[in-house]
Amino acid sequence: MTRMVRAAALVGVLALAVSGCGGVGGDGDEGGGTATEGTLSTMGFGLSDEIAATRVDAFKRDNPGVDLKITEGAFDEQQFLSAVASGNPPDLVYMDRKLIGTYAKRGSIQPLTDCVDKQDIDMGQYRPAAKEQVTLDGTVYGVPEFSSVRVLYLNEALLRQNGLTVDDVDLANWAGLPALNAKLATVSGGRLSRIGIDPKIPEFLPMWAKANGVDMLSADGTKANLDDPKVVEALTTGVRLIQDQAGWGKFKSFRDTFDFFGAQNPLAKNQIVAWPMEEWFLNQAAKNTPKAELVVKPFVDRQGRPVTLSSGLAWVVPKGAKNPDAACAFMKKVTANDTWVAAAKARADARKAAGQPFTGVYTGNVAADKRIFDELYQPTGNKRFDDAVATIRSVQDAAFAMPASPAGAEFDKAWTDAVNRVLSGQAQPAEALARAQQEATAALDKASK
Repeated sequence: MTRMVRAAALVGVLALAVSGCGGVGGDGDEGGGTATEGTLSTMGFGLSDEIAATRVDAFKRDNPGVDLKITEGAFDEQQFLSAVASGNPPDLVYMDRKLIGTYAKRGSIQPLTDCVDKQDIDMGQYRPAAKEQVTLDGTVYGVPEFSSVRVLYLNEALLRQNGLTVDDVDLANWAGLPALNAKLATVSGGRLSRIGIDPKIPEFLPMWAKANGVDMLSADGTKANLDDPKVVEALTTGVRLIQDQAGWGKFKSFRDTFDFFGAQNPLAKNQIVAWPMEEWFLNQAAKNTPKAELVVKPFVDRQGRPVTLSSGLAWVVPKGAKNPDAACAFMKKVTANDTWVAAAKARADARKAAGQPFTGVYTGNVAADKRIFDELYQPTGNKRFDDAVATIRSVQDAAFAMPASPAGAEFDKAWTDAVNRVLSGQAQPAEALARAQQEATAALDKASK
């Protein structure tokens, strides 16, 4: 049985009519509890750095009566669904925002209507793209955390070796990308030793499609648009860039050796020239390779306008949570302006003590970000990193996100499988996406009913 089928089977018993319910904090909530007492258990979260630790400490300080039990580790879908199905879920779960629509529709997470009202959580402070991902049919089901966006990273030293400048890398000119890629990549005897342009597919196909003027999913999350010729063109463009670099198998094997979190990252080892990636890599580059000739530019559409895909995680309360009120208080506290600023200050202080530059913290909270950059951020003195920070901040407002969908997980699987079939040579782009359109439409129609 596939992972998706097992997940669907587990949550089938949870298909409860939650629309219109108050949800967390309502008088009819199971388990009751208050924000100042009882046990509060979490899933999918860990105290991996000073950002997390500072915010958790702030909650503990304000809620000494709560016995907070954090289960370290990433979100595990099967573990989560099994816990909900058994009636013994954690009180609070940290998960990818793109999953929220699916779980909300199936009834495995609770609406936060009463939570937002009781705790006076200002949903207007969160970035629009993040807020849209936690809202299904007008009801809020999650509180957003970080806001991750994609930008274009360039190794200027390698560009210069090839007689090029950063301005020669024009992602608006799709027709010119294969020739540029051929100049930048190093392929000899069928062996790839340097990536020229990495399109980052399957992951970033929605961004390439958006750059080509099309959304893969309707704004209400109910209609797939995977067989649109513009999506086909976007996939064809990305696949060719990979095929021209020794093919998917060798390309992926080479890329899988990269250590983006260490001093021997692909920028330092000159293993890649141009690639779109999340903004967090700037933080790692500043920490590990501050002397690298890195340039960061916006990812752009075919008219040269900035476009970026936003993603991130959010806090949700499962159906059957024993202490939803404490969960709600936690969500508010760890995403509040003052808490984010305190966490960012801890990061800035840690970087200063280590003699490393602080490149900011990018949250899902617009007001918090403004304070972080107004009150804490100082130019590093390294123009490359300072310009990169300005670029990342500028594209936040150009961000879009995949909409919340009642079958978001199934939709994701349909188009990702299609891309993988093309990359592995099992299908052509139009054929693969036509099949994905049928699969996604069936899942969305079923979920919408």
